[in-house]
Amino acid sequence: MKIRIHSKNTVLTATLNESKTAINFAALLPVNLNLDDYGQSSKISKLAQRLDVTDADDGFAPKAGDIIYFAPLGNIAIFYEDVKYSSGLIKIGELDGNAKALKAIENIKARIDLTEQDAYNVLSMLKNKELQEDE
Repeated sequence: MKIRIHSKNTVLTATLNESKTAINFAALLPVNLNLDDYGQSSKISKLAQRLDVTDADDGFAPKAGDIIYFAPLGNIAIFYEDVKYSSGLIKIGELDGNAKALKAIENIKARIDLTEQDAYNVLSMLKNKELQEDE
């Protein structure tokens, strides 16, 4: 699933994986977020609602460019530096380009959305999930 991250005159693209958590995030889009620097390694923002972490790994060691969900606090993060393993981190995708440019920007007001085709695909996946749960 392809997403776009719009900020001022910049548009970054990223690819979400097919995990339940990533699909749940995609269902929230479009969303406006303030991405603040955290730990000199990532840009983070609190989501308005918690994501489904069913079947997710217990933790993850993010690399620059990874997009993760931090389950304990309900935060989304985009890493611009590699960091060590941390419990509660769930990878949901990765930037298609270089993440190092994020480091220089203090706070980012961003709008994240799906490409048109992927918005349709997410709706189809969610509908199929509902049908399977009804069986």
